[in-house]
Amino acid sequence: MVPDVFGRRALRWSVVTAAPRPPAGDQWGDTVFARDLVAALERAGQRASVVFRGAAESEARERDDVVIVLRGLRRFTPRRVRQGRPLWMLWVISHPELVESGEPEGYDAVFAASAHWSRAAEFDVPVTPLLQATDPERFRPDAGTPDSGPARLFVGSTRGEYRPSVRAAVEAGLALDIYGVGWDAYLPADRIAGDFLDPAALPAAYASASVVLNDHWADMAREGFLSNRLFDAAATGTRVVSDPAAGLADVFGDVVRTAPDAAGLVEILQADPDDAFADRAARLALAQEVARSHSFDARAAVLIERARALR
Repeated sequence: MVPDVFGRRALRWSVVTAAPRPPAGDQWGDTVFARDLVAALERAGQRASVVFRGAAESEARERDDVVIVLRGLRRFTPRRVRQGRPLWMLWVISHPELVESGEPEGYDAVFAASAHWSRAAEFDVPVTPLLQATDPERFRPDAGTPDSGPARLFVGSTRGEYRPSVRAAVEAGLALDIYGVGWDAYLPADRIAGDFLDPAALPAAYASASVVLNDHWADMAREGFLSNRLFDAAATGTRVVSDPAAGLADVFGDVVRTAPDAAGLVEILQADPDDAFADRAARLALAQEVARSHSFDARAAVLIERARALR
């Protein structure tokens, strides 16, 4: 028997993501999230691996102790050897509108990356809020030199739309470094910094940028599914501006600025950053709080405790 950090038998975990296998899956944020969670579980003495969508419902899952499904774009059906084995946990991290009626009831435990999900009360199983997270070993204030990078930075794909925050900045004539897939449909090549920013380079990019832009899908903002980008960027101590989202101020206070519309965003972005945002000391205090309360290690501890209780 191999003990975990609590002196008990280490459990075997599969972290299921809707992303395809690499190399295509390497550009999915869900893949990065899954790998960070696996690393945190292993630091806690568990045995864990990422499972991509093609193997999510395979016979191999029957050999796991715990399967945790990161619910995004795809629904997965739990596969069991017998009742309660393996344990199946559902963690809704994005696209809550896609969760189907009766879906959560197929799981032993259900978590949602929101404390404000209006549909949570509809299900016949309890839904525990468990927000998204960051890795503070990578996303930290000393990952880059403040204000040495781009004046304004946005990292994210188009999602098939001209995302409002990017559009507002571009149409106002503001300099903005943009990384992500699909922007060539909306912008000339000279306005795009790159199709892909390697996750290893992301902490330094955030830490060195003067301002990082964030936005949400409309339903995720309304239902309080706070973007993973908020946690990563805030953990570096950089300045962050976002669209409003339910519960955002509960986590980030007034250190992360919110703009209710395009005009408000442009006003913030055109101002002197030192005047428009909280000072460095306040941002560093938030970074410390994010590292303490919203790390993947903190999330893994919750999941492990629930798995132990259910077993």
